[in-house]
This record gives sequence, C-alpha cells and structure tokens, in this order.
Amino acid sequence: MLSKEFVLKKIAQILLHIIFWIAVLFCYTYFFGYNTNDINYVFSFSLFLIPVTMGTTYTVIDLLIPRYLLQEKYFQFIVYCMYTIIISALFIILSLFYGLMFLSSSKIAGMPPMTRSPLFLFIAVYFVVFIASAFSLVQHNYKSTSANQELKNKILEAQLKLKEQELHYLKMQIHPHFLFNTLNTMYGFALKKSEQTPEMILKLSNLLDYLLYESDKPLVSLQDEMNHIQDYVALEKMRFNDSLDIDIKFENISNEIQVAPMLFIPFVENSFKHGEIRNQKLSIILTIKYIDNKIHFVLKNSIGNTNDNPEHGIGLTNIKKRLSILYPNNHYLRITKDKYWYITELQLKTLKSKTNGY
Repeated sequence: MLSKEFVLKKIAQILLHIIFWIAVLFCYTYFFGYNTNDINYVFSFSLFLIPVTMGTTYTVIDLLIPRYLLQEKYFQFIVYCMYTIIISALFIILSLFYGLMFLSSSKIAGMPPMTRSPLFLFIAVYFVVFIASAFSLVQHNYKSTSANQELKNKILEAQLKLKEQELHYLKMQIHPHFLFNTLNTMYGFALKKSEQTPEMILKLSNLLDYLLYESDKPLVSLQDEMNHIQDYVALEKMRFNDSLDIDIKFENISNEIQVAPMLFIPFVENSFKHGEIRNQKLSIILTIKYIDNKIHFVLKNSIGNTNDNPEHGIGLTNIKKRLSILYPNNHYLRITKDKYWYITELQLKTLKSKTNGY
C-alpha cells in the first residue's frame, strides 16, 4: 500500500512539471510572436511544438542521462543523443509544415517571421532541453551527494557501534584478569590464616565497588582512579610484606581531571606480576603528574635476567587497544627495559572539567 507521503510527493512532482510546461508554452508564444499580431497562429503553433519538446526532453533526462551519462557510458550517450536530435529534428520540421499547411493556408508570407526559420525552431526546442537537462543533472548530483552523505553517516554510526562493542568487550576482559590477580593474593592470606584477611576483604570490597559501578562510566575523576590504585597497592603490600619497596608520588591531581576508567591499573598489576625481587626487594616506583593538560604516568619495576615479556600479557594488549579507541592521536605510550628496570611511560592529553559531573 502506497504511503500518504509518497502520494503527496508524486502529486507535487506532477504539478511542478505541469507548471513548467505551461511556462514553456507561454515562452514559446512570446518568442514566436515577435513582430506579428497573429496571436492565434502563434499560440496554435507553440501548442503543436510543445509535445515535440516534451518528448525530446524526457528522452534525455529520463533515459539518456541516468542510463548512459551517469553510468559513464559516454560513447553510447553521444550516439543516442545524435539519434534523439535527428528524430526530434524531423518532428520540428513537421511542425514547420503544420504551420505552413494548416495555419497559413500554404502561404509562407502569412507565417510569423520567427516560425519560418528551422534554425529558430531548433534553438527554441533545444534550449528548453538544455535547461531541463542541466536541472536534472543538478538534481541527480544533489541526490548522489545526499546518498553518499547518508552512507557515510551510516558507516560512521556502524563504526561507532563497533568501537563501543569492542570497548565493552575489552572492559569485560579486564574484569576477570583483575579479579584473578586479586583473589590469588587473598588466597595466600587465607592459607596463612592471617589477621589481615578482614582488612584485605574490605580493600577488595572497595576495589569491586569501583570495578562494578565506576568502570562502566565513560569518564571518572583522576582522583578516583588514583584511589583505586592505592587500594590495589595496599592489597599487594599485605601480600609482599617486607619484600616490597614501593614509592608512589601523585602531583597536581584533582577531581576536576577526568580520565577513562581502568587505564592505569593493568600497568600496576603487571609491575607486581612480572616484577622480580632484587637484593631481597621488589622495587616499584610510580609517579603520576598532571602538567599542561597532560597526565604523565611513569612506572618502573625491578626485573631480573629472565626472558619474561609482560608486553604480551592480556592486560597490556587490551589497554593498548583501549588507548587507540579512547585517545586516538592523544596518547603516547613507551615501554622499555634495561638490565635492572622495566619502564612504562604513558602520556594522555586531557582537560579539566568545569564540574565534577560525568
């Protein structure tokens, strides 16, 4: 069933065509009426010439242009245009004889001057065809541009949804990875029946609260992210006891600075997981500063002579993908190591928010 909108659109289109051809009829009457007072002759002649003009025009704009010109079949377009010109020229000559035989009683002197010359007739008809063709090409170009823009918008929308799905998938991968490391620590305390187990459960509760309710937000305050790191480090301090030497420095951190959640914790986790004890200590140095609209994150952990490469871990692989999605061209990540240290440097370009809302 045809929609009301479609029917109204078609009616409006038909009305526009009718108005156009009525305007062409009056233009013909005015053009061919030059230097004559025989308006009846001129009007009848123009009325006879209108079907010839319409046939030629619709052949070009509805057949030749869309089927050949727009399809870049230029040779066929030129050939069929020549056929159209030849056939329309025959009908134009026929209209000349119509005026001579039926309107002026076979007397050339009785014909208005502008209707005697085939040249003027060709100019009048093909000028209308040219105008209509130009308008049709503009219309096709507009439709093509609109269609291309709509297609681009759909592609961008699809890419955005894909990025959102990928980001959600990466976050879902972070959760079990994070919980696995934390629960391993708690398991060790449970085996030892440590009195610190309740405090550890409380810290884990804070971590899970952040994980469940904050990590789904697009942005969190940098201060909350730092608190999350501190809770995690507190758990690790309980596990390592005196074998951990950790130095943490936060500078110029405030709630006004916003960042994507769970960006830094995979690096911190890896520093404990892959770091090695040297001189009876696992050494970790963490510095986070906010300078010139950039978050500077530097993390160093001691390593031994093993070939363990944390760059291939699940956590770091995911975080690199998240950075490419969330901070394209706005982040710098460098991971290096020397004989004693594994070093992670991350810079994020961000801005302070005017409010503390997310």
